[in-house]
Amino acid sequence: MGIIVLRTMPSSDPETSSESAIALERDLYRRLLELGEEDDLKPFLQEALSLVVKITGAAQGYLELRHEGAHQADWCLAHGFSEGELEMLRATISSGIVAEALATGRTVETASALLDRRFQDRQSVRTGRIEAVLCAPIGGDAARGVLYLAGAAGAGPFSAEDTRRAELFTRHLAPFADRLLARARSRAAADPTLPIRERLRADRMVGHSAALASVLEQAALVAPLDVTVLITGASGTGKSALARLIHENGPRATGPFIDLNCGALPEGLVESELFGALPGAHATARSQMVGKVEAAEGGTLLLDEIGELPHAAQAKLLQLLQAHEYFPLGAAEARSADIRLIAATNIDLDRAVEEKLFREDLYYRLQVVPIRMPSLQERTEDLADLARALVVEASQRHGLPRLTLSPGTLHAIAASEWPGNVRQLSHALEAAAIRAAGQGLVRIEAPHVFPGAPSPGARGGEAATFQEATREFQRSLLLRTLKETGWNVTEAARRLDLARSHVYNLIKSFDLERT
Repeated sequence: MGIIVLRTMPSSDPETSSESAIALERDLYRRLLELGEEDDLKPFLQEALSLVVKITGAAQGYLELRHEGAHQADWCLAHGFSEGELEMLRATISSGIVAEALATGRTVETASALLDRRFQDRQSVRTGRIEAVLCAPIGGDAARGVLYLAGAAGAGPFSAEDTRRAELFTRHLAPFADRLLARARSRAAADPTLPIRERLRADRMVGHSAALASVLEQAALVAPLDVTVLITGASGTGKSALARLIHENGPRATGPFIDLNCGALPEGLVESELFGALPGAHATARSQMVGKVEAAEGGTLLLDEIGELPHAAQAKLLQLLQAHEYFPLGAAEARSADIRLIAATNIDLDRAVEEKLFREDLYYRLQVVPIRMPSLQERTEDLADLARALVVEASQRHGLPRLTLSPGTLHAIAASEWPGNVRQLSHALEAAAIRAAGQGLVRIEAPHVFPGAPSPGARGGEAATFQEATREFQRSLLLRTLKETGWNVTEAARRLDLARSHVYNLIKSFDLERT
């Protein structure tokens, strides 16, 4: 089963609109014919969906395919929807209209679903204020999806031409439905995070490993519940990103998200930073200080490196968790607090409790639901996805041109150890992006990521690492080929089976010069 949704807009000049529609329909027909020659159908269908939106004068479009009996989309495509609009659309699509089109294998039309006796009692129709509807099945009697058009308020019923164009689209899409669904199932098997991402906004957590899927599954369970969460894991694994994800998917998502690094403040200032202070409470409190607890009111407070919290502050934090009250420094009366607390640590709190460095009662209060963030070594299959995402992020942050990572660089990253986890990888790729862009390149090579790596013979007799040997081999092979061809880049590119532009990029990245 599946759905395409288009929301129509009124057309302007009839003659111009007719000529434009004919041209767009021709382009759509050509694009649909080309689908059979393509391996990756999604980009072509994205363009086809865009053309359908234009032909009908629609503002938005949505395509969804499902396996028989499935309750959720196996494959979908959207045009012109924000994330919030898309979620609302999925929640309010008229199941009655779609169900009839799928059951009968025939196009369903109505001038106004709100006034149509067949559909007016449907909750989805009333919620979505659905008026003119045209719903054509994809695949005829053996429908695997539908094209669902909902007219804009006041736009009137759909025309015979709209029906013809809708059925043209569904007729040509039908032969590819099974292929798209098979690809979707295959991708879902290769990416165990996909089913979880359908019910959790988790764009910040990049990757497709089983280890990450386990973390997201736990996050999906606790996010809707207003409970304390303790996130553990090595430094740099992304504990803060997970805390923000839980906040954004929880009941306090519209409230503030405040974080405090307990290990980054002098011991004497931790309590005032956390609970606030009245004027004169201590030497630096010349005016009233707003603490992080007050700043997080109605939202979430993340206490990072909770294991570094001083004992005095631990006792006050325990009171906050037990009574939902706290005392700002210098205050005689308690203040109430309506916050969700998430704590994070990279130390072994069990051992800290044994060594009397951390209160046992506070520890049990914090770990209502513990979640451990895995190290990069435990999710190496995520390295390529993470690296690409981090390069995009760094390029946008610094206003750099669009940069890509070469296959050799991705291999070198995968072969390296990252004891600092995502934080270390992020810093390395940020520096690499700056170096590559500074050289006028659009591709990041291994030397940009590992600029100070020694050559195989420069390690005091030690064996070279895999990435070092790979980089040295690439450099020596390129230099030898350039010398053999008299530095004829075109001939060198032909011998190495590389694009000429890539050879130029390698020459720059390896800092090779003709002698």
